[in-house]
Amino acid sequence: MFVLIVLVFVLGYAAIALEHPLRVNKAAPALLTGMLVWSIIMLAHDTLFPQGHGGVEHLVEALYHHLAEIASILFFLLGAMTVVELMDAHGGFEVVTDRIRSTKRTTLLWVVGFFTFFLSAALDNLTTAIVMAALLRKLVGKQDDLWRFGGVVIIAANAGGAWSPIGDVTTIMLWIGGQVTTWSIIGSLLLPSLVCLFVPLVWFSFTMRGSVERPVGPKADTDAQLVTKRQKYAVFLMGVATLLGVPVFKSLTHLPPFMGIMFGLSILWVYTEFIHTRGMEERGQYQVTAILRRVDHSSILFFLGILIAVAGLQTAGHLDLLSTWLSAHLPNVYATNSILGVLSAIVDNVPLVAAAQGMYPLTTYGPDHAFWELLALCAGTGGSMLIIGSAAGVAVMGVLGIEFMWYVRRMALPALLGYVGGILTYWLINP
Repeated sequence: MFVLIVLVFVLGYAAIALEHPLRVNKAAPALLTGMLVWSIIMLAHDTLFPQGHGGVEHLVEALYHHLAEIASILFFLLGAMTVVELMDAHGGFEVVTDRIRSTKRTTLLWVVGFFTFFLSAALDNLTTAIVMAALLRKLVGKQDDLWRFGGVVIIAANAGGAWSPIGDVTTIMLWIGGQVTTWSIIGSLLLPSLVCLFVPLVWFSFTMRGSVERPVGPKADTDAQLVTKRQKYAVFLMGVATLLGVPVFKSLTHLPPFMGIMFGLSILWVYTEFIHTRGMEERGQYQVTAILRRVDHSSILFFLGILIAVAGLQTAGHLDLLSTWLSAHLPNVYATNSILGVLSAIVDNVPLVAAAQGMYPLTTYGPDHAFWELLALCAGTGGSMLIIGSAAGVAVMGVLGIEFMWYVRRMALPALLGYVGGILTYWLINP
């Protein structure tokens, strides 16, 4: 049964990768994989856990424990996507896009890359990816160009999140757990993270020449009449305040991030209902109830399925076994973390980091040890090699509709080169 779970996961992963030729939405095999993994665990719990492990009740509790973490991510994703779509519907992003006049691909490439990099460190890579994907829809018209810039956003968001204690879920875990401290991780990982972005940007500078076509905005005159400039700016500023205020809300209330995003969304919801109440027939498309129909719910279900499946691998002991094997057979922390980073492109980086935290107490590797800093770098940036290897990738996939195999063909190699460059940079500055 132990091997059967792995086989189901591999087949499910293959179905996700072959979404386009199979003509099956990626959410379907992801959900099926997650449900099958847990069904096998429950039906074969006596075989998987011969020494008891608390029985079926214990496994159900483990499932609910994982589900609480997964649900917080999904609700955050839903709230952030709704806020962004609401800002977009009211023309709020024109405040930014009207000031970006260049249509040259290389210029936009570096502007988008570095803006995403530093915004991700201030917010987090998931929120930043959603915001930047929405901005790209206003800046780039052709699908191939849009997807390429979307890939750059994924790489930049993950690289930016790796050096900030609040930039990624894994760095937050290490920061709260005491494995890394704020100024140490910033000082040690800023340059390697920049290299993780710089190398792909150089790559694309030679392959993305010419100019981009700007999208044509339909019904611009009508929209201008229905939404005043004052309302546009108000929705934009309230949306930005909601997104930027999530870390502040979390630090003040100690509530999870999804509570902060939902708090801001509720305020935006009340405001938009108020300004559009008198013109329901004409302005119905600006209300949150209409905006929710535009959110890609299949991506949220896909995220649910893949995270549930990975949680099953963790509960069944596959990830712990993998971590133990890596520690026993690899020579040093650089080799161990490099492999863990590659695996984070396939398996979610959160359970991998959690397994590493459980395996290596602070008595083995103290605070700010190279192992923990390198783990933050590798787990944060390794997921860029596959589009479903990070929360930022899944979010951009949902907003822009990027296909799995397209990303593998176009983005995997530049992301890998940046990943290797970041590790080498860390090794050079920490001999």
